[in-house]
Amino acid sequence: MKLKKIKITSRKLRYRLTTSIFLGVLFLITFGAIFWHIQKGPELDGTPKLLRYSFLWNEKVWMMLKSSKRMSVDKPVPKKGEKFRVNGSLGLREAFYPENYFVKVNNGREPAELSISAFKLLPKTNYSTDFRCIEGWSEELHYAGVRFRDFMEYYNVGKKPDGKYYAYVGLETPDRRYYVSLDMESMLHDQTLLAWEINGEELTTEHGAPLRLVIPIKYGIKSLKRIGKIFFSDVQPPDYWAERGYDWYSGF
Repeated sequence: MKLKKIKITSRKLRYRLTTSIFLGVLFLITFGAIFWHIQKGPELDGTPKLLRYSFLWNEKVWMMLKSSKRMSVDKPVPKKGEKFRVNGSLGLREAFYPENYFVKVNNGREPAELSISAFKLLPKTNYSTDFRCIEGWSEELHYAGVRFRDFMEYYNVGKKPDGKYYAYVGLETPDRRYYVSLDMESMLHDQTLLAWEINGEELTTEHGAPLRLVIPIKYGIKSLKRIGKIFFSDVQPPDYWAERGYDWYSGF
């Protein structure tokens, strides 16, 4: 195949060089302006506005693309007592006395206080799946506890006087130093548990004893350890990591 020869004058070369330099400088100025705006511009909920808007857009896209009924994949049951990673101690740093433990449940009426035995009265559910950390690692774990939706039904919480569900669920540790908020649709998921066992044994203090949230369709930052309070709202409750720049939805 014979290549076609193209004649390029020195004038055309200078034009191309000038154009390339101009576009390169324009790109650098635009990129620098965007970077400056992200770093130094106004914030929304603890995050630069541009990033927060991108998070909100991402949430809407994934909520449309992913069914709330999707299941986290089943995994083999680990050996009883098999050790697993300890990650994060927010909300767990105060002394813990099991005999004084209760969960405050607020449904817009007088708050109820439930001991751990009040949860263990309910039908027990267990499964094995991945625990996924937002840091990029995952681990196969076996959980046991009561489905959150079964807890809601048994104690008649989570619904307004008209019978409709509240839009959000908020949870806090007893010391209120760690807190999460989640969409009600995810909390009604089959795999969302109030768990008191992992890998066939009672929770340890490092893993949130005596009761923690497990929601495997979200990243681990949503699976709050040592629940001290559960409440329901139509206004999105505060969320510890969302206030520090992370994606509020935290699903995948």
